[in-house]
Order: sequence, then structure tokens, then C-alpha cells
Amino acid sequence: MLAPMQQQVSVIGGGLAGCEAAWQLAERGVAVRLYEMRPERMTPAHTSENLAELVCSNSLRSDAVHNAVGLLHEELRRLGSLVLRVADANQVPAGKALAVDRTRFAAAITAAIEAHPRIELVRKEITDFGNEPTIVATGPLTSNGLAERLGGLCGDSLYFYDSISPTVYADSLDLNKIFRASRWEDGEGDYLNIPLDREQYYAFVEELARAEKVPLHRFEAAKYFEACLPVEVMVARGRETLSFGPMKPVGLRDPRGGDAPYAVMQLRQEDRAGTLYNMVGFQTRMRIGEQKRIFRTLPGMENVVFARFGSVHRNTFIKAPLLLNEWLEHVERPDLYFAGQIAGVEGYVESTALGLLAGIFVAFRASDRVPPRPAETTALAALLRHLREGNLKSFQPMNINYGLFPPLEGQTRRTPKRERNEKMSERALLDLEAFRDQVRPGIP
Repeated sequence: MLAPMQQQVSVIGGGLAGCEAAWQLAERGVAVRLYEMRPERMTPAHTSENLAELVCSNSLRSDAVHNAVGLLHEELRRLGSLVLRVADANQVPAGKALAVDRTRFAAAITAAIEAHPRIELVRKEITDFGNEPTIVATGPLTSNGLAERLGGLCGDSLYFYDSISPTVYADSLDLNKIFRASRWEDGEGDYLNIPLDREQYYAFVEELARAEKVPLHRFEAAKYFEACLPVEVMVARGRETLSFGPMKPVGLRDPRGGDAPYAVMQLRQEDRAGTLYNMVGFQTRMRIGEQKRIFRTLPGMENVVFARFGSVHRNTFIKAPLLLNEWLEHVERPDLYFAGQIAGVEGYVESTALGLLAGIFVAFRASDRVPPRPAETTALAALLRHLREGNLKSFQPMNINYGLFPPLEGQTRRTPKRERNEKMSERALLDLEAFRDQVRPGIP
């Protein structure tokens, strides 16, 4: 392990990116002051004072290494990610996905940060920057005070609205009307499935279309992220949209037999004890009374009790291609770095990845070394490429996907997608090794 360095680094924001950045710095001998404004000041989406609270879902998505986000999971594991280590230790059943007991997960992250001898956790809202190196990892719910400061530094703010799915208590579901299965798997699976016939589906969609919604502010336009659309927005695009989206029935077989469902609502386990389930893909800005009324029309949910209702919140991010260099540093403000969703990525895992990279980059800068970069073929480099080369006119936060990776040698349009993705993953993990050797904690 490196000897402690005299220079201190500030990290603003105790979410996934901020905690990961602070951990990577501290593990490399750098003293860190991590600022988190909760519970002094809460956000519209958070419910606890724990660090790294997951507010939208308990899923870190696919853990299959030949899936782009699964590959990113593996890269983070190999680089010593705190978030992935804790996620693995607090996993709940979710088929091929990596889902966690969100309460245990956040508590474990908080305990790890508080116990680290080189991390000082300060519960305080920050609205400006000092003279020390600083990583801004305030995420999509950046406070108004800091957002104003960032607006002066970064120019016009960009934003869209992010939405949350409801969570329900398992013991309030009528399991006689619900079957357990995972898509394309035989036997008992990890999801609860509510089957609907054509008539039930159309009636449900009509209710969603008529539901009263929470209005947006008049001076703000709704710029939703396509991968996290409110269900009512999807319904407005056509009454079959849900049956080809979050309610698609393909690959789901009711072990009890009967006619194939026309559509299926899926619920995913939220906690290790199996007491909570999340309504998959049902982010919403419907009013609470409407959520109760409409979702209780579904078979098996007639008497459902909600642990948390769906909601919508503002998501703030910067124009990374214009403002950030290859080290996630502001081009006009030395020693000011950005990580997580505010830097221009979308998703828990992608935010964690930028936190890890920012922590490593700043640790190298703190010891007057030029930070190495991951090989261009890796998922980490793909995210950095999106931030550096994204189209300024249409720049939006993005999830990791194979479209961000350089093509394979000899690849043609006839190469099967699965084979292409598998080869990209194998290439990435092989090429990651040099970067891992360069950034391993303890290297002088």
C-alpha cells in the first residue's frame, strides 16, 4: 500500500460514483474528504441518509459477461471496485441480472466508507469549490445551489426527467393469480409474473392513458431518457407499446398451463428476505391515488400494499464533449473533475465506472504522475469515448453498449451478433490486464 500523501482531495456527492471515487483514492494513499448533504438536506427521491442509496431500481442489470453491462461489471471487479464487491455480497435472485437488497447494500457501502482511515465523511451541502483537487459526483439530483455554481462554470444546463417504479410488499400479492418464472428459462424462476389476456391488457392500458399525472413545471420541457420512460409516455405512443416493451410475454411460460398470456407484468425481488418486489419497467409520474387505483386492477394485486410509489425527478448533467478532457477534468478549471451521471452517463454501473476512473486518475495526479488510460477495446474506454466524442447538439447520457466499442478485425455484417459480442468481451478483458497492472494500489 502507498504511504499516505499530504495532498487532500474533495469528493462532492455520496452516491455510487462519489463513494467509488473516494474509495479508489483512499486505497491509493490519498486523504479524501467526502461530502454528502443528506440528511441535512434531502432530495425528492432519497428516503434515507445512507450513502449509495439506490433510488430507481435495485438492479445493476445483466451480469452476463458477454452483455455490455455485464462486461463492465467484470472490468470493475477486476479493478477492485467497492460497489461491485458490496453488490456481489448483497445479491438477491434476479435471473441473469445482478440485483441487490438495496437497504443492506447502502448500509454496507456506508460502513465501508466510514471505517476507512483515509476518508473523512462530512454531512454538509456544498455550493462552491475550494482550491484543492475536487471530484464532482453529485448525480442527477444536484442541489440547486451547486447547480447554479455549475451553470456559471459550465454554461447552459442540460436536463431530462428520470422516473421511478413502484415497490410493493410481497405478502400483499395474491400468488394464486401470479406465476414465478424467468424469461426463456424452464421451471421456477426469479420473477413474479402477472399474466393478462387481450381484454385485460387493453382495459389496463386505457386506464393508464386516462390517469391523472403530476404536472411538470411550466418553464421546463420533459426530456426523458429513452431507457427509463414513464409508463404513461409509452402508452401515449400506442396501445401496443407496453406489450412489446416491459409487458412483452415472450419467453415466459406459466407452469400451471392454460392459454399463453397476451401481456405480462413482471415483479423483481428487491430485498434478500423477499418481502419487497419492484414493478419492472413501470416508472411513472401518475398521482399516488391513481397508482393505487390502476395497479390494483391487475390480477393478484387487488389488495396490494405499496412500500414506495413511483415518481419523477429532474436529472442534471453537463456537456461532457465540450467541457471534459480525457481525464474527466474540466478543460478550463484545473483540478476539477466530474464523475457519474452528471458527467454524461446513464445507469448505476456506468456511474460507478466513472467514479472508479476519476479516483484512479486523480490519485495519479496527486503523486505527479500521468494517469494511464484503459485500452480502447474495454468497456471503460467506451464510456470515456462517449464523453469525449459525443455529438454536442444531441448529447445525452448513455448506457454502455457495444456500439461504443471499436469494431473487431475481420468483422462483417454477416458476423452473428452474439458471436461478435462474445469476441468483443473476450478482447476487452484480455486488454484490460495492462491497465490493471498499472493502476493496482501499491505501485510507487
